[in-house]
Amino acid sequence: MNKQFIKRLLFGLFPILLSGCMAVKQESVAVTPAASPSQQNNHATHERTLANGMKVIVREDHRAPVVVSQIWYKVGSSYEPSGVTGASHVLEHMMFKGTEKYGPGEFSRIISKHGGSENAFTGRDFTAYFQQLEKSRLPIAFELEADRMRNLLLIPEEFAKEVQVVMEERRTRTEDKPSALTYEQFMATASLSGPYRHPIIGWMNDLENMTVEDLREWYQRWYAPNNATLVVAGDVDPEDVFTLANVHFGNIKPSELRADKPRKDSPQRGERRIIVKAPAKLPVLIMGYKTPTLRTVEEKWKAYALEVLANVLDGGDSARFSKELLRGSQIAASAGAGYDLTARHDSLFTLEGIPAQDKSISELEKALLEQVERIRNELVRSDELDRIKAQVTAAKVYELDSVFYQAMQIGTLETIGLDWRVSKEYLENINAVTAEQVRQVAREFLIKDQLTVAILEPQPLDNGAAKTGGASHGSYH
Repeated sequence: MNKQFIKRLLFGLFPILLSGCMAVKQESVAVTPAASPSQQNNHATHERTLANGMKVIVREDHRAPVVVSQIWYKVGSSYEPSGVTGASHVLEHMMFKGTEKYGPGEFSRIISKHGGSENAFTGRDFTAYFQQLEKSRLPIAFELEADRMRNLLLIPEEFAKEVQVVMEERRTRTEDKPSALTYEQFMATASLSGPYRHPIIGWMNDLENMTVEDLREWYQRWYAPNNATLVVAGDVDPEDVFTLANVHFGNIKPSELRADKPRKDSPQRGERRIIVKAPAKLPVLIMGYKTPTLRTVEEKWKAYALEVLANVLDGGDSARFSKELLRGSQIAASAGAGYDLTARHDSLFTLEGIPAQDKSISELEKALLEQVERIRNELVRSDELDRIKAQVTAAKVYELDSVFYQAMQIGTLETIGLDWRVSKEYLENINAVTAEQVRQVAREFLIKDQLTVAILEPQPLDNGAAKTGGASHGSYH
């Protein structure tokens, strides 16, 4: 999973306070059970599917009396055709604008009243809503989410206001941030016809011409129990959660889902290169090679080898970019590498950076490409590979400290079409990667004909307002 995306999701979540209870109607649960780990395991995971097709996954974590509830819909910007880009994100905003039972803003006020926090996020492959609460307040979250799964009013006046909010969000997060603008242009160039061509927040022209009926159609098509996964993590009893889920969600009728049409990008037949001119202080370089992901590659080890390769280049202060480009040659003020293992479609292996004050973009590009050639021609040393694997292992152990992240990892995998158990195999597969495999994937995928290069060429600042900022690859409510 993209490290920067995780960082943005975890930032700003609030501690859970207070306690309380709510009566829950008890009744039988019509489910299809799956095998679960031992109850003695603090991180035991349990799964069932309700009769209406909604999957419910529970991760036990009894270290604190808190619970995270997340509902994941299998729809995001990669599902959107031209003309309605941004629909998933605008709908995410509208999900807080009222049903017949709860008026605009009531969802957030109720959660806050009970000492919890809530929010939502839209990605390329999913839209998710979450609440963090003291464990006895879980029924409140379920009641509210079940109500807005099918009963959203989509009031035209609220839509008119909210689409303006999203348009302003686009201005401040993308159009007024030169590196974010460059990243958007980079993705549109790297993908001519693929599902990741469009920005998550949508193109401005589509937002300006969006109607409430566009959203109504989008909502009715995708927001259904058989297109959703409910993930609950925390200090809970799995059987209680399954019963509670059936009480609130079990009577919601499933939809006849129309399959998303296959959307594979056109073959790339040579290097692509663009220049973006915008008011900025510093130039920015973004490079990306077409690569498969864990879901799209036949030989799964290749995805894990690409993950290790990204860490060889940019896996902390002792990785090659930091050691050789920042501190060594001092050719870069910043440099990074990224690979999204868990994208639903083929994605990109990216390199990006800002040249040091007395260096040029061309010098930085040359230095990054030299690092790629080195990986293609030389085997990674065994001690370097061991260090990277140790770092990845430590990071995975640390991630388990976050109940929110545990739920998010499960939700992400399930929503893109992979089983959540893939996360249990991650470390084993990473540790099995060899130096020869790293070199092999570099030779196979990091090739010039599959490369797209975007350069931000700074223009004079307008009263110092524009800055070189980080690209935002996800969107929030």
